[in-house]
Amino acid sequence: MRDLTKNRLERSKNFLEASKILLENNFFKDFINRSYYSIFTAVRALLAENEIALKKHSAVISFFRQHYIKTRIFDVKFSDYIGKAFIMRNDCDYGDFIFVSREEAETQYNQAVEFYEAVKNFLEGGDL
Repeated sequence: MRDLTKNRLERSKNFLEASKILLENNFFKDFINRSYYSIFTAVRALLAENEIALKKHSAVISFFRQHYIKTRIFDVKFSDYIGKAFIMRNDCDYGDFIFVSREEAETQYNQAVEFYEAVKNFLEGGDL
């Protein structure tokens, strides 16, 4: 695994750990941001492994869907996870009157954990 890939995977894990702290302390809108960035940075680890440099969130998501979902390397549910997390992150970061329930936050946390673990296992050569 390349150094940049390892760095991004570690950052993804750190975002996930930070999101858990926010979730446990009922900061649900802030949690959404950190959990999304865990997922997003995990995908950026995949890009680093492929020596692909993309900055726009939409481009990163599109690359993931094209090269990892359509090819069935990852289950289609992971496309849904990143898509929903992206929308929720935008809503929470830029919307004034957005409410996030504990249930929504817990669902996204579980999906972020599953996403991180799937990418980590793939990059380490394990099973998805």
